[in-house]
Amino acid sequence: MLLRHTTSEIKDRSALMVNPAKTCQPIGAMYAALGVHGCLPHSHGSQGCYAYHRSTLTRHFKEPVMAATSAFTEGASVFGGQANLLQAIDNIFTVYEPEVIAVHTTCLSETIGDDIPQIVNKAKAEGRIPEGKYVFHANTPSYVGSHVTGFSSMTKAMVDYFAESAAPKSKLVNLIPGFVEPADMSEVRRIASELGIASIMFPDTARVLNGPMTGKYKMFPEGGVTIEQLKQSGGSMGTIALGAIASAPAGLAMDAKCKVPCQVLNLPIGLHDTDLFVDTLRRMAGVNVPESIDLERGQLVDAISDWHSYLYGKRVGLVGDPDQLLALARFLTALDMKPVYVVTGSPAGKKYEEALRETLSGVADEIHIAVPGDMFLFHQWIKNQSVDLLMGNTYVKYIARDEDIPYVRFGFPILDRMGHSYFPSVGYRGALRLLEKVLDALLDRKERDSTDVNFELVL
Repeated sequence: MLLRHTTSEIKDRSALMVNPAKTCQPIGAMYAALGVHGCLPHSHGSQGCYAYHRSTLTRHFKEPVMAATSAFTEGASVFGGQANLLQAIDNIFTVYEPEVIAVHTTCLSETIGDDIPQIVNKAKAEGRIPEGKYVFHANTPSYVGSHVTGFSSMTKAMVDYFAESAAPKSKLVNLIPGFVEPADMSEVRRIASELGIASIMFPDTARVLNGPMTGKYKMFPEGGVTIEQLKQSGGSMGTIALGAIASAPAGLAMDAKCKVPCQVLNLPIGLHDTDLFVDTLRRMAGVNVPESIDLERGQLVDAISDWHSYLYGKRVGLVGDPDQLLALARFLTALDMKPVYVVTGSPAGKKYEEALRETLSGVADEIHIAVPGDMFLFHQWIKNQSVDLLMGNTYVKYIARDEDIPYVRFGFPILDRMGHSYFPSVGYRGALRLLEKVLDALLDRKERDSTDVNFELVL
C-alpha cells in the first residue's frame, strides 16, 4: 500500500510507531551467526518467528538461509522451552552435524525467562553436545533494540565464549566489520591484506551469503570465521571495531577479557572514514601504505573532483542503521551535499545523536534527526519541504514514488534488487560505486525533466 495517506501536520507521538525504520534483534543475531564457519543458527522460540527471520535474510541476500527452531507450542509457552532446546541440540548435532550452534532468544523465550547457559550446561552434562562441538548464545528479545543490536549481541557472544588470552601477542589484527554486506566484509579484509596485514574477521559472511554456484549443495559453505580463529583472536595485537553501535561492544569485550587494545572507528564509507581506517591499520601494524591503495584513493579523489558540480548543494533524506548513517552523512557532507533529514529506527543513544548533529552542523539552516524514529515522521518532513534525493532500504521506495523523488537503495533490507551482496559500499572502491549510484539517480531525473533543448548528449 502506498503512503499517500501520510499527513503533513506533525504531532508528538510518545507511544506509537508507524512504519518503523528497523526490524527485530533475532534477524541481526542470525546474520552474525551465519558468519561463523559450520554454524547453524538456532531460534529459541516459535516457528513463526524463525520463519520470519530466515525469510527476511533470504529475500535480502537471495540465498538460502539455514537455521533451526525450538518450535514452541502452548506447553513450552507456559512451562518454558528447556525440553525443546535440549531435544533440538540433540537432533541438530545428530542430523545436520554442524561445528557449532548459535542460539538466539526471541520475545517468547525471554518473557518466560529461559536460562540458556543453564540449558546448554545441562545438554553438555547429558552428552548431547559431541566432543569438539560447541553451543553459544545471545539474548535478543524483539521488544527492545533492533537487528543492529541483535548483531552486536551475537558478535560480542563470540568473544565471551571463545576468545582466549595469549602472550606474547601475535601479529594478527582483529577486524569486526559491523552490520554490512558480505562484499563489504571482503573489501575490509582485502584492504588489510593490501597493507600486508594478517587479520581475523568476525563475523564473516563472505562466501556464505554471496558464494558461487558450483552445482553441489553445501549446507555449511566454505566461508565464515572458524572457532579456532575466534580462540586465536584473544592473542591478536589489536582490534579495529567498525561502527560504535554494531561492533564496539565486541571490541571492548575483547579488550577487557584478553587485553587486546581496541580502536572504534566509523564504517569506512567515503573518503575520510576510509582514510582513517587505512591509517589506523597502518599504525597498529607498523606498516607503510602501498601504491595500490594510493591508486584507489587517487581515483576516488579524481571522481569527486569531476562530479562535484552535479552533487553540490543537493538536499538528501537518509533512512537506515545508525553506523551506516553516520558514515554516509560524513561522506555526503564531504561532497557538499546536504543531508537534511536523517532517521534511524535503532536506539543508538544520545552520544550517537550528538555525533550525527556535529557531522551535520553547518549543512543547512535546519536539519531534522530522529534517533530512534520512524518513516512516517520522515515522510511528514518531506511533505513539508522536499529533497533532491532519498537513500535508504527497500521500504523507502514507497515515499520516493509518492513524492516523485530520485532514490538510491542503501542499507538493510533491500528486497527488490540484486547485487548489493556482491559489490561493496566501503573503502575507496565502494565509495566510487556509491558516487556512481547517486550521480546516476540525479542525472536520470535531470534528463527526465529536461526539455528537448536541454537534453544534452554530453554533460
